[in-house]
Amino acid sequence: MTDILPEAVRKGLEEARVAMLRRASRLCVHDGERVHRVLRLWDGGFALAADGAPPLRGFVDLYDGPRHLNQCLVVQSREEGGERVYEYKWNTAVADRPAADFVRAEEPPAALIPRLL
Repeated sequence: MTDILPEAVRKGLEEARVAMLRRASRLCVHDGERVHRVLRLWDGGFALAADGAPPLRGFVDLYDGPRHLNQCLVVQSREEGGERVYEYKWNTAVADRPAADFVRAEEPPAALIPRLL
């Protein structure tokens, strides 16, 4: 169906799709001091808008708004379809509390009754 549309209409539809992805996503990548909006995220990588996206390599931090989600090791990037696609070698979830040196109970009790002596 998109084959019969004029070039200007196709370009407008593509720009609207990219703008919608930018507004809908809260995900962003922090590369040192710079912050870039993530358009798409999947198991092996993520995509940024091609305009203004640098060719990242090395460690980057992935955020969902103010919440730090993952640390990623970016190994490859390429440009396709108006997006810069990055692939990472590994990503590690960031813990929200310090590591424990004991086994935590599956479900801690909701309330403890004090012992009367």
